[in-house]
Amino acid sequence: MPGSRDHLVRLRIALTAFFALDGFVFAGWVVRIPAIKEQTGASAGTLGLALLGVSAGAVVTMTLTGRLCRRYGTHPVTVVCAVLLCLSVALPPLTHSPLALGAVLLVFGSAYGGINVAFNSAAVDLVTVVRRPLMPGFHAAFSLGGLVGAALGGLVAGSLSPTRHLAGLTVIGLLVTLVAGRTLLRCEPAVPPEPPAASGTAPRRLDRRTRRLVVTFGLIALCTAYGEGAMADWGALHLAQDLDASPGMAAAGYSCFALAMAAGRLTGTTMLERLGRTPTVVAGGSVAVAGMLLGSLSPSVGPALFGFALTGLGLANLFPVAVERAGALGGPSGVAVASTLGYGGMLVGPPAIGFLADWFSLPAALTSVAALAGVAVVIALATRRAAAG
Repeated sequence: MPGSRDHLVRLRIALTAFFALDGFVFAGWVVRIPAIKEQTGASAGTLGLALLGVSAGAVVTMTLTGRLCRRYGTHPVTVVCAVLLCLSVALPPLTHSPLALGAVLLVFGSAYGGINVAFNSAAVDLVTVVRRPLMPGFHAAFSLGGLVGAALGGLVAGSLSPTRHLAGLTVIGLLVTLVAGRTLLRCEPAVPPEPPAASGTAPRRLDRRTRRLVVTFGLIALCTAYGEGAMADWGALHLAQDLDASPGMAAAGYSCFALAMAAGRLTGTTMLERLGRTPTVVAGGSVAVAGMLLGSLSPSVGPALFGFALTGLGLANLFPVAVERAGALGGPSGVAVASTLGYGGMLVGPPAIGFLADWFSLPAALTSVAALAGVAVVIALATRRAAAG
């Protein structure tokens, strides 16, 4: 029965599975990039251009998926995008030129962007109905799926070719989609029990004021994702280059960050229920500022690793809160706007760090992560009334 406790539990489990699947598949692709670079004969520059296919596909699709969700529903769009994501992840190892790689990555990025908007929109609807801040838990599933996908990729990298590895991800992904998708398609979308006029949390029309608020929450997502992208691409290099860390210790830097972020998201619902949205964002952003300053400016490896962990813990719940509020205000269109800005932050982060490192130094460049976390805190304080809506 739609709206019953059992129905909502099944819906939550199905959505959690899709969040985990998204992280698992994406991480599996990322760990095979070096092998595919060698296979295609791409230089660093041409590989960078090919990888823009993921970004371009994701950003374009994110702007369109909100409309698709309103027309066909978030559940069917989630399932279709999941199938496309699982099929397209097997394509990069079949290419033998940077141009062909960029073309298939455009398809992969389109599926990635579409599923992110669709399942976040469905999750926002569920949060509205159950009246509990469940978004951090969904994003924790994404983080844990990514950790499992990366770990599995590392284990099989020496024994399986990229073709077999990513084809295996396709099979696993399609099986998960078959099971979770059947449940999701059988579940009626979560709809607030009271009519929209009586609900203070029902999505509003994207008039000028609402759009400004949605963009504001999207900027919080951007500030958070900037840090995620920067840490993924530059954290290990900072430890190895500036602090003379061994390869193993350098690799541990991002692991500390990612594990702390997953742990922060697992406890995010409890924190939001006890503190509320604005205090959670302010506290998290402040911890991230302190952690990144320690991680980037520390003269030794140990404190830097601790700083990376603090950064992950602090940033953990900023993105889920921002997307949830944008979705509550603007529905799927709000999720699309916030997701596009957030993904843009993840794209801007790595090259921005590179330019700043050339102009100043890598440690100084990494302090920009702390600066943007501070900006997120300021935005949260300035919009605290809207965040409480």
